[in-house]
Amino acid sequence: MTLQGKTITVFGGTGFLGRHIIWQLAKTGARIRVATRSAPRAYFLKPAGDVGQVTPVFCDINNDGSVAAAMKGATHAVNLVGILSEKGKSTFKRIHIEAAERIARAAKAENIELLVHVSALGVSADAKSLYARTKAEGENKAIHAFSRTVVLRPGVVFGPEDHFFNLFAAMARASAMLPLIGGGKTRFQPVYVGDVAKAAGNVIRDPDPENFYGQIFELGGPRAYTLRELLDLMKEYSKLEANYVSLPYSAAKLLGFFASILPNPPLTVDQVRTLQGDSVIEENSPGLGELGVEATAVESVLPTYLDKFHPGGRFGEKKQAS
Repeated sequence: MTLQGKTITVFGGTGFLGRHIIWQLAKTGARIRVATRSAPRAYFLKPAGDVGQVTPVFCDINNDGSVAAAMKGATHAVNLVGILSEKGKSTFKRIHIEAAERIARAAKAENIELLVHVSALGVSADAKSLYARTKAEGENKAIHAFSRTVVLRPGVVFGPEDHFFNLFAAMARASAMLPLIGGGKTRFQPVYVGDVAKAAGNVIRDPDPENFYGQIFELGGPRAYTLRELLDLMKEYSKLEANYVSLPYSAAKLLGFFASILPNPPLTVDQVRTLQGDSVIEENSPGLGELGVEATAVESVLPTYLDKFHPGGRFGEKKQAS
């Protein structure tokens, strides 16, 4: 279904997932409005569509009027706004709950056809981490504020610019030591960024959007892995040699406590709490299949971008352990 003549406002579209969703949505023929704190930082997205099809606009998601202005005249909206750690006024409450409800209220006032709210796999009201609890509350606020909301819960998202495999590969290259928090037993179900983008696009293009109202879709790959298994895959495809260091949750929390004083902390106490719970699809939960997307395996994508970490260069040979 073409969306010629439609306008989609995307909040938080400059991130890793956002850019892929915008490229996917641009294929529908719709006009895309990228609502962001810094419009110039979103200029790189303009080539995703024809001239004038993708337009960055300023938006302060903490301001009712600013959000309403970004939504003005839109027919659809996507909320991708989220943070992994708190900093100053950017708290989980303000970003995950208050902003989510504000965007949903603006969508209702504008009488848009559908709001796609992107959350995260493994969130719940009784989760150990504040991140996961506020994400869950944000979902509820959005659905109750605007009944035409559909929630997508992706697992760890992987792809060329991801912040998971690339991060651990950079760590392995820098120190040849990798921490296994909690022994690396936490389970994840990574999902390919292209699959999430297709799922969002399929929801918006569907001729019967009412089929999605109020529903939650959990998006994950074909299988679940432990953290250690994922790091093993990273080492295999990056050809990096690294030793594991098991780090109990208590020690990781202590490390996160001291690291949190840094401007961009590599680890926080709340992130350790997040790792104490699995991030996998619940049994019988609707997911990619119900949205017309076949899940892509991690093993089929990692070799296409982790080769940049190969010792000696992309085409270098793996160093033999002595």
